[in-house]
Amino acid sequence: MKVSYQWLQEYLDLPENPADLAERIARTSVDINDVYSPSDGLTKLVVGYVDSIKPHPDSDHLAICQVNTGADELVQIVCGAPNVVAGKNVIVALPGARIGDNVKIKRSKMRGELSEGMICALQEIGFSEQIAPKAYDEGIWFLPDDAVPGESIFPYLGMDDTIIDTDVTPNRGDMFSMLGNVNDIAAFYGLTSKFKSLPVHENKAQQTDQLISAEIKDQNIAPTYKLRVISDIQIKDSPLWLQIRLWNAGIRPINNVVDVTNYILLKYGQPLHSFDYDKLPAKNIGVRFAQDNEPFTTLDEDKRELSSDDIVVTAGDRPVALAGTMGGLETAISNQTTTVALESAVFNPILVRKQARRHDLHSESSSRFERGINPETVETALNEAAELIDQLGEGKVATGIVTGSERKVAPVKITLTLQRINHVLGTQLSNTEINDIFKRLAFGCDESDGSFLVTVPARRGDISIEADLLEEIARIYGYDNLPATLPAQTSNIGGLSQRQSSLRASRHALEGLGLNQAISYSLTTVEEAQQFEIVRHSDPMKLDYPMSQDHVATRMSLISGLLTDIAYNTARKQVDVNLYEQGRIFIPVGKNKRPQEQEHLAGAITGEFSTKTWNNESQEADFYLIKGIVERYLANMAIKNPISFVASSERPEMHPGRTANILIGDELIGYVGQIHPQMAKKYKIAATYVFELNFDQIMAEPKKPRHYQSISKYPTITRDIALLVDDEITNEAILEVINAKGGAYLTDVTLFDVYEGAHLPAHKKSLAYTLTYQDKQGTLVEDKVNQAFDKVVKQLTDKLQVEVR
Repeated sequence: MKVSYQWLQEYLDLPENPADLAERIARTSVDINDVYSPSDGLTKLVVGYVDSIKPHPDSDHLAICQVNTGADELVQIVCGAPNVVAGKNVIVALPGARIGDNVKIKRSKMRGELSEGMICALQEIGFSEQIAPKAYDEGIWFLPDDAVPGESIFPYLGMDDTIIDTDVTPNRGDMFSMLGNVNDIAAFYGLTSKFKSLPVHENKAQQTDQLISAEIKDQNIAPTYKLRVISDIQIKDSPLWLQIRLWNAGIRPINNVVDVTNYILLKYGQPLHSFDYDKLPAKNIGVRFAQDNEPFTTLDEDKRELSSDDIVVTAGDRPVALAGTMGGLETAISNQTTTVALESAVFNPILVRKQARRHDLHSESSSRFERGINPETVETALNEAAELIDQLGEGKVATGIVTGSERKVAPVKITLTLQRINHVLGTQLSNTEINDIFKRLAFGCDESDGSFLVTVPARRGDISIEADLLEEIARIYGYDNLPATLPAQTSNIGGLSQRQSSLRASRHALEGLGLNQAISYSLTTVEEAQQFEIVRHSDPMKLDYPMSQDHVATRMSLISGLLTDIAYNTARKQVDVNLYEQGRIFIPVGKNKRPQEQEHLAGAITGEFSTKTWNNESQEADFYLIKGIVERYLANMAIKNPISFVASSERPEMHPGRTANILIGDELIGYVGQIHPQMAKKYKIAATYVFELNFDQIMAEPKKPRHYQSISKYPTITRDIALLVDDEITNEAILEVINAKGGAYLTDVTLFDVYEGAHLPAHKKSLAYTLTYQDKQGTLVEDKVNQAFDKVVKQLTDKLQVEVR
C-alpha cells in the first residue's frame, strides 16, 4: 500500500522524518518496497497563467501562448494541446527544467516561433497513464484558479508529499488502510491517534428500507452485508484534495461518487461498491453462488463466463457484481446517475481469493477481502462514504441502513503470564510495562497477580494464540531491545551427503565438458509437458488455479525448458548456445495423489560449440558431438555395467535417423539426438541436439570401485585395419567384436576413417581402425600382438562377414 506521509501527519504527531519512519515500520510491522516523493527528479516546474493565445501562423494545431510565470513576466510558449485556453493556470516547465523520464527542457523554435518552455500534461511530469484523470488524456492539466504564478506546482498537486510503499503480508490485512497504519505507528511510538470518522446526516423524508431491501441466505458467503441509498446526486469531478489522495495512492480519479468509495477504501480498508440505483434490475439485493457458464460483464468491459465457485451480488436474481472483486458494467455509475445504492460488506476471504485468481482479476477490493476485513468498521465506513457523497454530490442520504446479514464477531481472549513472557523473550519486563504495551496496542487487558487476560480487537484477525501476543509484545518493545545470546554450539562436522556430492560432481563434469547451467520453470503448458519424455506417461498433473496460461502443468521432461531458453537467446542474436539443466520432473501416479519426483539431467547445444581461433577450427554442433558429451559424462560417473546406444525412431519430437536410446545393461535411462526439424521450426531455432538422462537411475547403478589407472611406463604397439562392411553394420557392433576378442593387452580402439563412394561396391562402406596394445607390467613383443590381432581379424570375418582390405 502506498501510504501518504502528509495524510499520516493529519492523525499523528510524527517524531521522525519519512525515511526514518519507513525504517521503523520495516523493523516493526511490514516490509517497505520504496520511499519516494512524486517530485523526485523534477526541477523548475512552476505555475503559469495563460494570458493570451493565438494560432501558430505555420501550423493548424499549434498555438502561441503568452504565459505569466511570476512577477507579471510574460514568456512565449508554443503549445500543441487541444484544450489550452486563456485565463487558466497551467503547469509550466521553464528552460533548464527536468520533467518526466529525465527530459531536459530547452529554449527552441517550433516552426519558426520561439518557445521559452513547455506547458505540461500530468503524464509529462511523471504521472502514469493508470492514474492520470481520463478527461485530460489528450491535453494539459489546469491548476486551481487561486494558484499563484511563479510558485512551484508541487504543493498544488500533492507532489511535495512523501510516499511510503509498504509490502503488506497476508496476515496483516489491517495494514492495508490508513487506520491500520495509524494504529500501528501510534503503538510503537506511543502516540495519541487523532483519527476521526465523519458522522452522517440523514434526510428524514426518505427511508432506506422503503427504497431497497437485502437478504443474504447463506451467511458463509457474506457474513455482513449493508446498504444505504443517496439520491439527488450531481455527478462531477472530485475536489483536488480528494484526487491528490487517490493518485498518490496509485488510483485514478473517476468522479465524485467512485472517488469517495476509493477514498474510504484507503482510509478504513473497507471496500465499498456503488450501484446506479435506477439501473438495478430489481430493488431486492442478494448474494449467491453463480451458475456454471452464467454470463456476466464486469466494469472493465470484459465478458466473462462464471462458474459455480464464483460468488455474485444479485438484484432480483440477475448478477450485478462479482462479490468482493469487481462490479458489473450494467449498473455502473455514469454522468447520468442521480441515485446511488451504496454497499458495504464482508465477503468470505477464501472464496474471494480463489475467484480473483480464477479470473486473473486482482483489484484493490479483492486484495483487502482476501486478507480479511475489520467487521467493526463496516458500518462506520458506509456512513462516512454516504456523508461525503452527500457533501460532494449535493445529494440526500436516506434514513437508516438496510442490513442483509450481520454476524457478530466474538472477541478473542488470550491468557498469558508475566513469567511466560519473560521466559520466551529473555526479558525482565514488569507488569506495568506489559500493561503499557497492550494499552498502546488498544488491546483490552485485565491483569491479576502477573496473569494477563487480553481481549484482541476484531481488526487484528492475525492474533489468536499466545505466541501471537508474544510476538506483539516483542515488536512493540523493540526487537533491538531484546537481549542477545549466542546459540549453543555443537561438535558435529558439516558435510555433503552422498547424493549432494554426486549432484555437485555431476554439474562440475558437465561444465567441464563445455555446457552452461540453465534453470527453467517446473510449470509449463500441457502440450510442452508431454514432449521429450524418456518414457511415455499419462497426462501431466495440472494446477487447479494456474497463475498464467503458460504455467498450468508440471513438466515431465527438462528439454522443453532448454529449448525455450535457446529460443530466447536466438531471438537476441545469440545463436551459439550450450546448456544443461539438472532438476526434477513430476510423474502423475493417480488422482489426488502426490506425483512421483525424479531427478533428471538434460542438455542442448546449437550453433558453434567452439569458436575458431588462430590454431583451431570451429566445431559445429552435431550428433556425434552431443553423443560424445554424454559418453564422457557417463564415463566420469564411473558406471560399472556396460552402456549402449541403440538407434531409435519412435520419438515424434526427435529426428528419426539421428536419435539413440541410452541403455545401461538392458535398462533405458535416457536418449540423445537431434530434435525434429518441425519441432525446431516451432521453437524458431536452428538445428539443435539434445540429451536427457534419468539421474536417479544413474545414481542407483553400481559404480566402479576404482575410477583411475596408473600410467604405464612401457611402450605401445599399434595395428591398423581397414574393413569393407555392409551399410547396416554399425561401428558399435564392430567395436563390440574387437573389444571382446582383442585380448588382455588391447587398451584402445580408434575409428580414424570412414569412406563411402563410387570406388566401393553398392551398399558397402569402408571403416578403418587403429588398435593400440600395451603391457603395463613389461615390454610387449610383436608375437603376442600378432596373435591377438589375428584373433580379432578372424572373429570379424566369421561373425560379421567383413572383408579386410
